[in-house]
This record gives sequence, structure tokens and C-alpha cells, in this order.
Amino acid sequence: MALRVAVIGAGASGLCAARYLSADPARYLPTVYEQTAAVGGTWVYTDRTGKDEHGLPVHASMYKNLRTNLPKETMAFSDFPFDSSLQSYLTRQEVLQYLEDYSAHFGLKKHVQFLTRVDAVKPVHVHGGVKWKVTTSKVTDPDKQNTEQFDGVIVSNGRYSVPFVPTIPGTDQFQGRILHSHDYRVPEPFRGRNVLIIGASYSGVDLCVQIAAEAKRVVISHSNPPNMALRMLPPNVRQAARVENIMGPNIVRFQDGQEFQADDIVYCTGYRLSFPFLNTECGITVQRGRAFPLYKHIINTAHPSMSFIGILHNSLTFPLFEVQVKFALGVLDGRLSLPSKGTMDQDVDEDFKDRLKAGLLPHHAHTISSLYPQYYTELAKAANCRPIPHTCLSTALDSITSMFADPVEYRNATYKITGPESWEKVPLKSKE
Repeated sequence: MALRVAVIGAGASGLCAARYLSADPARYLPTVYEQTAAVGGTWVYTDRTGKDEHGLPVHASMYKNLRTNLPKETMAFSDFPFDSSLQSYLTRQEVLQYLEDYSAHFGLKKHVQFLTRVDAVKPVHVHGGVKWKVTTSKVTDPDKQNTEQFDGVIVSNGRYSVPFVPTIPGTDQFQGRILHSHDYRVPEPFRGRNVLIIGASYSGVDLCVQIAAEAKRVVISHSNPPNMALRMLPPNVRQAARVENIMGPNIVRFQDGQEFQADDIVYCTGYRLSFPFLNTECGITVQRGRAFPLYKHIINTAHPSMSFIGILHNSLTFPLFEVQVKFALGVLDGRLSLPSKGTMDQDVDEDFKDRLKAGLLPHHAHTISSLYPQYYTELAKAANCRPIPHTCLSTALDSITSMFADPVEYRNATYKITGPESWEKVPLKSKE
């Protein structure tokens, strides 16, 4: 009898799970729960911030003029390439179209229950094994709940929807505008203003460039390591140390003693992992950016028929989702054997300690960039599948390095794959 599998979320990772589940109907019977009316997850743009039309928190952190910071040569699923006529750095619309085409090509929408919120997930013991009770409700009728039983659960609700905002002394005195990048949509509201951006990772760098085109002055506050040093910023942008405190209605003091009179503060400070539907009996603890115990950042060691796809940070996206899904499904149907729970928990603990020793903060427990390319190759080996091409890893690393070195112009290039382990980068001709 086919295994019933609940997939939570129809973004890229959930669609990938549905694609491989639905490809083997004798083995799996997938049901995908999607809170919104569309596939695509965080790639679905909305002008709305705060609450959506159903009174739920807006999930997507997409802004209007987003372009990818990784080239399409790095991003594609292995069996579904991007249109070769597209430039390397894609618009948000092109990525969303790709995911819609992927869904249509593999016939995934018939497995999706749209406008359906997952309210609770709970393990239950049946005939000596573990099943899963999944309780859902329609967002249009939240008081009417439905509960179904599944053999497995794949959690793929994304990691970029619940903002993390650090506590800064004096914030309550600030009289200007404060927002998190989750609620940023367009740069025009910052025209002629003095803007402080806190954080200089991917969104911080991108918003800095966009906002600087409209703002009078921009200060970007960060403590990036040398390999993430920012160069070649717009002329009206300067860098500052981390924020010490806020004094009065609009003065910000930095840890190096400098001060800045800010009209607006934009937090580009990342996100919290959030799985509010998980019952405590699921055995998963969430601490800001860390969920544990997850073997290989995927498998719930307490109940291995529950897996998490796509919670890694600073990693490849779509190609990695594929390998993670293949590993999770191999575990679910018994084709792949796991170590004992004690061994897996020890592996999780050692992985976390190694990150702390390397200087990563606890909330970077699922950051994978420092492990290039070991995690990818080891996971593919464990999943008995083909590894992610070397060109995916190397073009991604080149792109991110270029982003910090020249955040204004780094997308003015195209990548060409010339062999299994080779590629070239060609500058685009400027428009006269």
C-alpha cells in the first residue's frame, strides 16, 4: 500500500518533494498543504505587508525589484533547466514563472490543497509504529478543522517569513520609521531621507543599493568578517560598526563612537525558524535560527518519518532541495538505513559544536557556506544519488564573492557552462 505523505508548503522545496513523491504512485500518495492561493512560496510577490486578505501574517519577503543573487546556472532543478535565453541573474517574475512551469510540467497542482493552513501536526502510535495526525483548516473558514492521518510528514514551509529583530537600547525613543526587510517592497518611500540599514548579508547589501538610489544618505551598519567585506558601494553610502544604542528621537550611536541622524531604520537581520503547527510530541526544539535534533539538517531523529526540506541558510537552493528530498524519501520508505538515534543525535551535537568552534553564532546552526562542498557530496552519497554538479557550487561561490566586492554591478555578467567542471564568466555589454 502506498505511503500517505503530507507536505507542508508549496514553495520550491515543497514542489520538489511533490514532484518526487508523485513520480512513484505505487509507493507514495502526496497531499500538499498550501496556505495561499498559489504555488511559489516566497517568490510570490504582494504589495501587502503585515496581514494578508485573510488576516494571516504575509508569508513572502519578496520585494518588487528583486533579482537573484545567484545565477540561473546555479539554481535549476536537475531535470528542469531554465530557459537558456534568459540572462544569468533572474527577476523574481522569471523565477516564479519557472516554478509555475515546473508545477505544470510534473502535474503537481492536483496534489495541492490551496488556501489550507496546517494548524497542528502530532505523532500517534499505531500498531507499534508512528503515524501522523495533521489538522488543517481553510483560511476562509478557520473554525472548521479537518484531521487526516499520514505515514510521513515533510515540512517545507520556508525559513524567510518570520523576521528576527534584535533588541537595541533606546529603540522605543526613535521617532522615525522602522521596518524589517520582510516588509520592504520599493525604494521610493526613502527618497531624500537619511536611512540606516542594520545588517550586511544578502538582503542588507541588496536593499542598500536599491535604497541608495533614492535616499539622501545611507549608512550600513555591520560586523562582517573579511571575506564579506563590502567594496564599491554607491557614493552616498558609508559603512559603520554595529549599533550601540539609539539616543533621543533620531540619533543612532555606533560601537566605534560614530553617530548618525537617521530618518528611517531598516533591519536586515534575518529570520527565525517557525513551525507553530508542530506539537511538542514531535520532539523538535526551535531556538531562533536552529531546529534540532535534525540529522543531516533533514531528519527528525525522534521520529524519522518527519523530515525538513530547505531550512539550510547560505546554501544552494533548488538543486540541494532535490538531494534532501531523495534522502528523506529513502529514509521514509526504508531504502536507506539510518544510524541509531543516539548516533544521529551525537552527529547533530558535534555538527553544532563544530560551527561554534568555527566562530558561527548559535542561530547559524544551519548555515552551510563554510562547509562547501562536503555537505553536498556527503549527502548525495548518503542518498545514493548523483551529486550536485561542481559548476553549481563554484559559480555560486563566485557570484556571492562578486556581490560583496561590487554590489552595484556584479549582476552585469553572464555565466556559461563549458564542461562538467568548467565555466566562464562573460561581462554583458553596457547599453549605450
